[in-house]
Amino acid sequence: MRVLIASVAERSHFLNLVPLGWALRSAGHEVLVASQPALEPVVRATGLSYVSVGRDHQLRRVMRTRHRAAPGELGEFTMTEDRPEVLTWEYLLGGLKKTVTWWWRMVNEPMADDLVDLCRAWRPDLVVWEPTTFSAAIAAEACEARHVRYLWGADDFGCTRDRFLSQWAERPEDEREDPLADWLTRIAGRNGVDYSETLVTGHATVEQVPPDLRLPTPESIRYLPVRYVPYNGRAALPHWLRTPPDRPRIGLSLGTSVNDWYGDREIDLSEVLEGLAELDAEVVATLPAAERERLGTTPPNTRLVEYTPVHALAPTCAAMITQGGPGTTLTALSHGVPQLLTPSTTMFDQVRTSRLVERAGAGRLLAPDQVTAQSVEREVRLLLEDARHTAAAGDVRDRMAAMPAPADLARTLTSPD
Repeated sequence: MRVLIASVAERSHFLNLVPLGWALRSAGHEVLVASQPALEPVVRATGLSYVSVGRDHQLRRVMRTRHRAAPGELGEFTMTEDRPEVLTWEYLLGGLKKTVTWWWRMVNEPMADDLVDLCRAWRPDLVVWEPTTFSAAIAAEACEARHVRYLWGADDFGCTRDRFLSQWAERPEDEREDPLADWLTRIAGRNGVDYSETLVTGHATVEQVPPDLRLPTPESIRYLPVRYVPYNGRAALPHWLRTPPDRPRIGLSLGTSVNDWYGDREIDLSEVLEGLAELDAEVVATLPAAERERLGTTPPNTRLVEYTPVHALAPTCAAMITQGGPGTTLTALSHGVPQLLTPSTTMFDQVRTSRLVERAGAGRLLAPDQVTAQSVEREVRLLLEDARHTAAAGDVRDRMAAMPAPADLARTLTSPD
């Protein structure tokens, strides 16, 4: 079977798909990854075959510019909003207009038509796409291939869409506006494809979060569970990581998404390290070189290191401090490590994931404006001393381990029915 994996040029979005890509290859299927030119080095490093489609999007440059010009504007609408009094028709419609205009169109339009041409020429039997690559759903239907949406975290997209459609159905017919359907109808139409909701949610949706971290989701969506298998790209295990720590180790891994998108963090790392200095623990902070330089002198119990694979660091830790990004958070949970979560207010998936982990008892949440040396010391001490958090993280780990492996999902996706 021919399988096309499609992703806009976002490294963290694509890396989630790599374990499935190799499960499909190991089962003998032909796998091709399609993305914009900027992702080529990332894809080639995985060993999967790559083809470039379209041109690179400029979303990060635009978002940085908008963030500098109007810092609060980006947070006016969020998919993590749950308060009924806020979730009005005006709120959902306005938020969808902004999301389509300033995110989904910007990343998809540069690659949509070329991706359709690729699918018509290569004729995949199955297309797997990350949840913002709507152009892949159109390309799949243009060549009559089955296609599935592959989530990187909880399905905020599906839940928000369901809320929107529920209120849309209640509006008078002359007030029924749907910016997402209108936009997809235009792209699909010029490629000979009719609009349907499968262009939004796929013929099925793959979900790699465990039951503890799931959202109440629409019954109209068919979900296929898969075990989260950490893949952080090529990595070499540093020598120091081979030696077990002689006291509890705290891993600090805040990812790169916020810096890449907005150019700065919302928390003061020196405050974090100052708070951790009060603990009888070894602190390992994985940070880019520029951030390590800015920190200058750090407490004696701190080890500053460059990129270290989280899947190798996490098993050695008694606790971790993370930003709530699905990849980092799920990697820590897959090893049963409790976390202090400090999500950026500008990244809805970090906020959602952090809340769900806290709800499961496997972590504690500190909003960026609550992060001080004192609060970090207090919260991490609780993680280390209150066995309930470690037990809850262990329960989540066990439920993750019981989920179908990527090889099982590969068989499901390629079976005739």
